[in-house]
This record gives sequence, structure tokens and C-alpha cells, in this order.
Amino acid sequence: MFEKRGAGVLFPVSCAPSEYGVGVFGGGLYNFIDKISEMGFSYWQVLPLNPVDCHGSPYCSHGAFAGDYMFINPAGLVKSSLVSAADAAENIYSGSAYTANYDFAHEKRLKLLRAAYKNITPQLKSEIEKFTQENVQISAFALYMAVKESEGGAPWHKWPRRKACYGDCLKDAAKYEKEAAFWRFVQYIFYSQWKQIKDYANSRGIAVIGDMPFYVSFDSADVWANTALFDIDEKTFVQKSLAGVPPDYFSADGQLWGNPIYNWAQMKRRGYDWWLGRLGNALSLFDAVRVDHFRAFASYWQVPAGAENARVGQWKIGAGTDFFDRVFEKFPHAAIIAEDLGSYSEDVLQLLSYTGFPGMRVAQFAFDVNGDSSHLPHNVPKNSVSYVGTHDNNTVLGWLWEASEAERRFALDYAGFQGGDWGRGGFKSESCRKITEAVWKSSSNTAIISFQDMCGFGSDARMNTPGVAEGNWLFRTTDDTVNSIDSGYFLKINNLYRRRYSPF
Repeated sequence: MFEKRGAGVLFPVSCAPSEYGVGVFGGGLYNFIDKISEMGFSYWQVLPLNPVDCHGSPYCSHGAFAGDYMFINPAGLVKSSLVSAADAAENIYSGSAYTANYDFAHEKRLKLLRAAYKNITPQLKSEIEKFTQENVQISAFALYMAVKESEGGAPWHKWPRRKACYGDCLKDAAKYEKEAAFWRFVQYIFYSQWKQIKDYANSRGIAVIGDMPFYVSFDSADVWANTALFDIDEKTFVQKSLAGVPPDYFSADGQLWGNPIYNWAQMKRRGYDWWLGRLGNALSLFDAVRVDHFRAFASYWQVPAGAENARVGQWKIGAGTDFFDRVFEKFPHAAIIAEDLGSYSEDVLQLLSYTGFPGMRVAQFAFDVNGDSSHLPHNVPKNSVSYVGTHDNNTVLGWLWEASEAERRFALDYAGFQGGDWGRGGFKSESCRKITEAVWKSSSNTAIISFQDMCGFGSDARMNTPGVAEGNWLFRTTDDTVNSIDSGYFLKINNLYRRRYSPF
């Protein structure tokens, strides 16, 4: 898929225009798809659609195979005759259209879905049963949610032994069937509505790039139902080690994520069935998948349980080529982007070469005044995806303001900026355009820009600051903003730099 020159837009579903407190699978996304199609874009990249954590992060989820019900469009439930217009109206958010409110969205959407569940028809029930049979991990997630409800929301490793042990809990599954059936219904609605969005994007010549976190959350259906596949004491359910990364560009102490480490020996004995199922699920939801923290397939940073930060740890050998041999057997045409940012050594380069997956380059990492960075547009290989900035970066305008004078001057000179007002933002910001054009000119087959950078927004529109728990994932936009983007400019540069093509 990434063998020809193309361009895409990074635009999380949560950011989409809607009247429901957060982006949903509704009109705001259809309008966005229409606009980027008209501009000659080939790709739309989203962040993970899994349930977010208490901070709104989609990278720490309690269900790797599940979708977040807050994205379900209330208007779609009305159209399906599952709820009334009056019921859906209770989901309308009166607060800012520019800031996501996850608490409101979850509370209102859950109430609406429970009302909808009371109105399912025999035909819909049959469709849900078929969906569950085709998505076996959804049953485990539904049971997990049902038991979690019975335990007042406590994490699974604090449940009574018979509930915390998945095998034992299965024997008592009938006790939780009513609630589990509801959660299977919720996932069916999520998957169905998302399929409509993806199908529409494809019909407009847009391929959807999904995003898969490498690790899963300790308190998740995935770990609960598969404890043998993780570095966890199966008697006490205590984590033996934690995931993270050593000190890097983003953090002097590294990042201690706290996710459980995979037991790769056990994964291999089982033929990597869980990982292959996860990858297959992602490839069914999206046309291509960016695998976050790809370098951990080569080697990963393992931190002892109880450590205060990620400085203390050691590198361990990952699944490597053995795993990807199985991937290619099962998914010979899988379109995968390897997120290979951060510090890594020869083993990661060898794995990238072996798989042939495109790696990533980020313009904001390029402008080291004392070096010739591999992120500089003239250094990037064809088989790569070049980003103006990712969800973990500042916006281009925000980055220019916060960069050192020397770094900013290098970036502006390199990009050919000749104006005097580099700090001016907005839809026609000349400095933002020049940085974008430098990426578009590069030899990378794929170039991607965030929605915020298309608008020339400042640092207040940043999506995420790595290592900072609060205040992230909140950016939202409106239809007026989407419609105000200079479509002619992006159509021009997509044509000029030969990035206009349809993946289908």
C-alpha cells in the first residue's frame, strides 16, 4: 500500500466535530472525509479506538479488541429505531466544542446504550450472536466488563480468586450472562458504525490507517483472560516486571508505563495465536496499521516491578523474525507501519529490513544544527512515512515558538522560509506551510500531516505530551474549522509533489 507516493492526515476520531462532547461516528467524520478526498489525500490516520483510560489515553486500554462506546453515534441509534430522538438529545453537550469531555460522553452514552439494549429485535440478536462468533475475544471482554461491574469497578487482580482466575470464572459465566450480553451488544454497535465510516472513506478513495499500541493494560480483559502470556505470577497475580523505555528525547527518567511484559516463550509455544488474532482484528478494522513501539519486537526495556522510574532496567530480546514469519504466513499482504522512533540499535534495523515495513521520520526531530539527522527530508528513504508531527509532538507552530533560536533558524532556512513573521499561525501560516512542503518534497513514499498543522494552530492544540498524565487528548474541532482549511493549497501541493493517488 505504501509503495507509491501519497499523503495523509492524522485526525483522531475523538477530535471530530459533534454535538456529543467528543467525536463520534457521525456527520463530522463524513464531512472531514469529503474534504480530504477533495484535497487529493490518500490516507486518514486515526489513534487507537480502544476504550481510553481515566486520563483519556487510548494507549492504556482495558480491551485491546474492544472499541470505546463513547464513539457510538446517538443519531445512528435513532436511525436504527433503538432509541427515540428525545433519548438521544440527552447526549447533547452544552460545553465547549473545542475540548473533549470524556466523562460526560461515557456517562451519557452508556445510559443511552442501556436504553437501546431494551429494544433489540430477534433479528438484531441473531446478528450479534454471529458477530460474537466471528470475534471470539469480544466474549472475553464482555464477561470481563460484567464481572468488573459486579465488583464495583475494581481491577481484576483484586477480585475474589474464583473471579480473578479466568478459567474458574468461565464456569460461573451464567451468573453474568445478562450483563455480558449487553456488552456484546455495545461492541456490535461500535463495530457496525465504524464499518460504515471506513466503507465511506474507502468509497472516497481514502485508506484508513489504524494505530495499535504494543502493550496492553494490566487491568484489561486481555491480561485477565491470558495471564500465562504475560510476566505475571499466576498464583498471586502480581506483575514481575514492567514495561517502559529508557531515558530519551522526551524524558530524562525514561518512561515507566507500567504495562505487563509479554511472556514471549509462552507466546511462541502457542504459535503467537493471541498476537496474530490481535493483528488480524486490527487489519479487519483498518486498511493499514501503525504498530506503536515496534522496536520492542526486536528488543524491549524491562523494568523490575516496584521501580520508581524507568532508569533502572535492562534490554531483553523480543519475538523477532520468528514472530513475523508467522505474520507473513497468515497475512501475506499486511500493510504495517513500524513506529521505530526513539533510541534503538542494530537489532531493530535488521528487523525492519527483514519485514520490509516502512519506518517513521518526524520533521520536528530533524533540525539538529550540529548534525545531519536521519529525519531531515533529504535523508529519508523511500520506504518510510514522514510526519510533519505526530500526536506526541507539539504543533509545528508551537514547536517553532519553543525551539532554540539556532534550531528555528535552521528549520526555516532549510524549508525556504523567506518571510519576516515566522510566528504567525492560521490557515495560511507561511512558516507552517514551508515546513510541510519540506516534508512533501521528501523521497518518503508517504507524508502525513496532523489536522492541527493544516490549520496552523499553536501549542494549545497539542494532542499529547509524553510522560505527562494530565491535560492531554482534549483537542476537538468544529465543522466550520474543517471547512475553513485551505483546500486549494493542499490539493496543489499533493499534485505538485506527486502525492495524489488512490490506494484502491
